[in-house]
Amino acid sequence: MTAQYPISTWRMIISEPADGAWNMAVDEAILEASARSEVPPTLRLYAWDPPCLSLGYAQPVSDVDLDRLQARGWDLVRRPTGGRAILHTDELTYSVCGPESEPALSGDILSSYQRLSAAILAALENIGLAVQALPQEKAAPGAAPEPVCFEVPSNYEITVNGKKLVGSAQSRRKGAVLQHGTLPLHGDLTRIVQVLSFRDEAGRQNAGERLLARAATVESSLGAAVPWTSAAEAFAAAFTRRLNLDLQPGELTAAEHARAEELVAEKYGSPAWNRRA
Repeated sequence: MTAQYPISTWRMIISEPADGAWNMAVDEAILEASARSEVPPTLRLYAWDPPCLSLGYAQPVSDVDLDRLQARGWDLVRRPTGGRAILHTDELTYSVCGPESEPALSGDILSSYQRLSAAILAALENIGLAVQALPQEKAAPGAAPEPVCFEVPSNYEITVNGKKLVGSAQSRRKGAVLQHGTLPLHGDLTRIVQVLSFRDEAGRQNAGERLLARAATVESSLGAAVPWTSAAEAFAAAFTRRLNLDLQPGELTAAEHARAEELVAEKYGSPAWNRRA
């Protein structure tokens, strides 16, 4: 169904696969441009090359086995949003940026999160998945945070057969909203534990087993592969219908591109940022 929003024109950017520093820099550059009302609200769909381990804003870098990460040739980047570690590979990543005044993004974080989750749910239903986005129980007081994002669903994150399927996080700055998240399409989810720090190999193996019990990919849920382009088309169609959007294909502006290059040099490509916590 079409949501109860007035029709709104958004920009849709389909990005070429890129490294972790560039992907995070582009999201922040769009967020900054949105805060200055220089660009329309933007849905961006992208992928990662090479594979990249991203850490949440405040996550300690000690969660990462840097030698193992380097041996595999994988990148490391710290996100501007919260949450725990994600290995970005074999996935579709989305980001949404726009002003808080935009109807789909207005209100508090949970309200806007639920609206965007409704669009993502519709996208996943389009490709044949029986998905849910439900409130989750709070962690027990004093419980240590898990280092892997996909091990535990957060409030209204999307699950299939009780397993986490989409991980998302949101940040706000100067009246603008950035929400980005990842949909694993296929592949071995336990690859991430090979580059995280554990006391011993038994701990690493146990973490991998817990992850498989609690998280899923599109392919493992459907029993069939879904190409990146098909998933992207499903996202575009669902956002259009569910949020009543006129999605116009677009590109970064020259100013956004230049700012992204600055952010790579000054922030996301710098060990001072990526290894700071």
